[in-house]
Amino acid sequence: MTQPTVIPTEHLRTALDLAASRIPVMPLRVGKVPFANCRRCTDNACGGRPNMKTPGPCACPAPCHAWAAATTDPDVITSGLWRRAWLRASAVAYHPGGAGLTVVDLDNADAITWARENLPATQTVPTTRGEHWLYQGRMQSANAVRPGVDIKSSMAYARWLGFGTGAMTALPDAVRQLAVSKPPTIRPTPRTVTASAPAGGGGCPHRTPAYLERGIAMAEQRITEATSGVHATVYRTFLAVLSTHGRCGCLTDAHIGRLFTAAQGKGESPRHCTDAWDNARTALGL
Repeated sequence: MTQPTVIPTEHLRTALDLAASRIPVMPLRVGKVPFANCRRCTDNACGGRPNMKTPGPCACPAPCHAWAAATTDPDVITSGLWRRAWLRASAVAYHPGGAGLTVVDLDNADAITWARENLPATQTVPTTRGEHWLYQGRMQSANAVRPGVDIKSSMAYARWLGFGTGAMTALPDAVRQLAVSKPPTIRPTPRTVTASAPAGGGGCPHRTPAYLERGIAMAEQRITEATSGVHATVYRTFLAVLSTHGRCGCLTDAHIGRLFTAAQGKGESPRHCTDAWDNARTALGL
């Protein structure tokens, strides 16, 4: 039986070309963020692939779960649910770590100047505000390792902006050291964290302050009542809080400290809390 001819979108064509080069790809919607979880996977109720170091156990056929949904399988990329996503996509993203790559994301001119003075030259891709420097080799991802500098590799995604210029070089120790030596985004301790509220008193612009307080209290309760799979529960809870309030500007260190305190009360280390928080932010594109 003759199959009908289907003309792919530009993004789909790009995705298939990258997949053929063994670069795992995924669609991005408007705002350079991944497509939201489907109903079955809302708040990673399915188990959530970003909870794992490798994909699984979720086998959702939709492009759910941000970086963990990235694939090189052309049958998946052209499947019905993915094809509908490509029709609505604003860009193509890829999972650098899955391709054995690390992206040093330089967000401004000062960051670029620093990189030119401190890092070996490599393949360079211009971005809207700065440059992506691509190195051969994977490592842990890390945000804000320096002012205007993020590292995107394992468990992260980067927007595909073309091949750029220059020859790619091996991942240098200078880049690996950035993730090791970077100051933690949050320094959690099992006590109340004192922090001033942002402008507006920390209130949600789309909800009431009571809505935020209720959400934090419910998140604390969800963590405290976990009887198994504590690490996964902490991650899913952080993801749920960030998906609701991560773009509002209403979360303060006090709110985050309450969540970290609850997690540490269940045996999570400060490092695990920070990693879970950073991974949740990465999964949501924050």
